[in-house]
Amino acid sequence: MTTSELRAFPAPVRGKLIAKRPGPWSYVAAIVVLFFAAALLDAAVTNKNFGWPVVAEYLFDPSIINGLLLSLWLMALVMVIGSVLGLILAIMRLSSNRILSTASALYVWFFRGTPLLIQVIFWFNIAALFPTIGLEIPFGPTLFGVDANRLITPLTAALLALSLNEAALMAEVIRGGLLGVNRGQAEAARALGMKPAQVYRIIIPQAVRMIIPPTGNNLVGAFKNTSLVSIIGLTDLLHSAQIIYSLNYQTIPLLIVVGLWYLFVTSVLGYVQQLLEARYSRGFVPRRVRGKKAETSKRGEDVHA
Repeated sequence: MTTSELRAFPAPVRGKLIAKRPGPWSYVAAIVVLFFAAALLDAAVTNKNFGWPVVAEYLFDPSIINGLLLSLWLMALVMVIGSVLGLILAIMRLSSNRILSTASALYVWFFRGTPLLIQVIFWFNIAALFPTIGLEIPFGPTLFGVDANRLITPLTAALLALSLNEAALMAEVIRGGLLGVNRGQAEAARALGMKPAQVYRIIIPQAVRMIIPPTGNNLVGAFKNTSLVSIIGLTDLLHSAQIIYSLNYQTIPLLIVVGLWYLFVTSVLGYVQQLLEARYSRGFVPRRVRGKKAETSKRGEDVHA
C-alpha cells in the first residue's frame, strides 16, 4: 500500500495499518516460547511410549480411512441440514408473528443450552420414550406409525442430534448476518411493494459476507463434534480407532492417529475459511502494511505531513 493510499484512511486507522517493530521484551518472550517448544519436541521424539512406529502403521489403515470418510460425510450432511433449518429458524425469529418468533427462540434456547453429548444419547434412546414414531391428529387417531427401534439406528440418531444442534447454531449466525444488513434495504424493498420472500431474496446475498466467517467456525466444530457419535457405536474416525486399540492395547498411538487426522482436516477447513473470508471481505477490510515498506511509507507520510 502506497503513501497516497494510506492517506485515504482516517488517522487512527492509518496508525494501525503501519506495523510497528517488535520491542526487546517480545524477543525474550519468543526465546521462552522456543525453549518450551524444543522441550515438547524432545519429549515427543525421545519418549518411546508415544509409539510412533504404531502411529505410522495405522495412519492409513483401511478401517481408519473408512471412519474418516464417515466422519466427513456426516459433517457435510449435518451442515447442509443445519444450514437449511437454521435459515428457516432465523427468518421465523425475525418474523413479526409472535408465535413464530417465540417458537424459534425456544428451539435455539433448548438445543444450544443442552450438551450435544446428551442430545446424541437422547435420540439414540428415543424408543424408550416413544416406542412408535408416526403422525397422529392431536387427541385423535394415528395416521401411521413406525417402530422406533427400527427407525432410530445409530446413524439416524447421530444425524438427528448433530443436525438439530447445528440448526440452532446456524440460526443465530444467519440472524446476525441478516440484522447486519442496512435496514434501509428492506424498507426500500417493501416500499416498492415487494413481498417478504422477495425482500429476503435481496437481503440474504448481502448478509452472506457476515455469515461466511462464523459458518466456517461452525464447519470445523461440526467435524470435531462427529467424534461424539462414537459413544453410540457408530464407526466414525474415533470409534474405528477405539475398536483397534481395544484389541492391541495401543491406546496412545491410536489416539495420536485420530488426532493427526482431525488436525489435518480442520487445518484444510480453516484454510478454506480464510480464503472465503478474504474473498467476501474484499473492499471492506483495509490491508495491513508490514516490514520495510511500511516504515518507508510512514517516513514518507511524515515528510509530506
